[in-house]
Amino acid sequence: MKFNKRLKRQTGKPDTTNFAGGQAHSQSDKLELITIMLTSFLENQFYRKGDEAANRLVELINRIPDKRFVARAALYARREAGMRSVSHLVAGEIAHAVKGEQWTKEFFERIVFRADDVLEILAYYIAVYGKPLPNSLKKGLGSALTKFDAYQLAKYRRDSAELKMVDAVNLLHPPHSEALRQLVDGTLVPAETWEAKLTEAGQTAKSDREKDSNKAQVWSKLVRERKIGYFALIRNLRNILEQAPQLTNEVAELLMDRKLIRKSMVLPFRYRVALDALEASGGERGKRQKVIRALNKAVDRSLSNVPRFPGRTLIAMDCSGSMLGKPMKIGSLFASVLYKVNDADLMLFSGEARFASFNSDDGTLSLAQRIEEKAEWSGTNFHAVFQRANQAYDRIVILSDMQAWMGHWTPKDAFDRYVAKVGKRPRVYSFDLAGYGTLQFPEKEVYALAGFSDKTMGIMKSLERDKRALVREIESIEL
Repeated sequence: MKFNKRLKRQTGKPDTTNFAGGQAHSQSDKLELITIMLTSFLENQFYRKGDEAANRLVELINRIPDKRFVARAALYARREAGMRSVSHLVAGEIAHAVKGEQWTKEFFERIVFRADDVLEILAYYIAVYGKPLPNSLKKGLGSALTKFDAYQLAKYRRDSAELKMVDAVNLLHPPHSEALRQLVDGTLVPAETWEAKLTEAGQTAKSDREKDSNKAQVWSKLVRERKIGYFALIRNLRNILEQAPQLTNEVAELLMDRKLIRKSMVLPFRYRVALDALEASGGERGKRQKVIRALNKAVDRSLSNVPRFPGRTLIAMDCSGSMLGKPMKIGSLFASVLYKVNDADLMLFSGEARFASFNSDDGTLSLAQRIEEKAEWSGTNFHAVFQRANQAYDRIVILSDMQAWMGHWTPKDAFDRYVAKVGKRPRVYSFDLAGYGTLQFPEKEVYALAGFSDKTMGIMKSLERDKRALVREIESIEL
């Protein structure tokens, strides 16, 4: 690591330097592992490339002796938080590192949530470690494959990929199922996905007008017969409203369906992305506003575990330049839902800190959007939060990538002066939105949290009773 170099450890003193060049506190290996797994898509970030995040994750896996904890963390990330790529990497590393343990077969079976999870895990293992495959990996993934029906196998058959679904069957030799037999002998009927239907609608049209009409018919069938997945629905809201505006009522109803929301595992920031796309679209304003109202209700239902805290809360939202993109979209969303349901003040900070007032009756997504619009995108100054705070709070929730550098030193002295000024020591929540691996307070002194899902918000309440609630939640997973 270029920047994150260890300094001499001193009790309560910074012991590392973060990616921004400021002094910071390191995390325990388990907490850092969890933080990366709940925040990283293994894509490029402001301070770190995707392969660097992957390398750090592998390093942590190798350093943690309790590999069953690592496996539990992967199950939590995949099945509770909806994180895919990190779970595939961990599964491949567990297959390489753990031999002769009975629990691994069950782990490999349970880590598969979607049929193409099998392909991604195999592709990772073969690319990094080659063949042959460990028996536990073959048995676990093979058992998982038998649970998918013909449509699911056809949807993810990946005939144009380097590793196809039929290749996975030949590698794993799974127990017999009729759907797998059809896949191998070539009689599996192609899946009628929404992408395939729309492509066909465009290819068969003889004019642009006919093409528009065909696509409108496809959207009508998909929506009214509920043959479109929830994530696909959110991704295509703009297209549906522009190509089939007559579906507005049905689309709004689907968006607010509690059962679909729970089943989809859609990460809340996806609603923000959908809102931005909708507001940039054309079409009738009234119909667009109806769908936007439905989106607001949907995100509220997807975040039903938002904690309602007693007493007064300060929400400090990092609006520095390194927060651009996903960190800001999820941070502003979490800030808005916490602000709406609690007796809270909202502070925006970057180079300086300032209070911001909003109407808590506004829609969650609209409020999150306004928070982002007020961002200054300058430096990161944690000291400013405690210098600007002028009253006592029961808790301070800091939403940030934790890459502070202004003032160089960590904000502990500024915090202590704030406590002396107001006469009350609040709980400090360190809500990490990027997973770079450092904190601005010693781990034992803060309530550390990370992640993008509804589950994250539920654990936040537990932290009031137990600072290790996030770690204990993962340790409690049966395996």
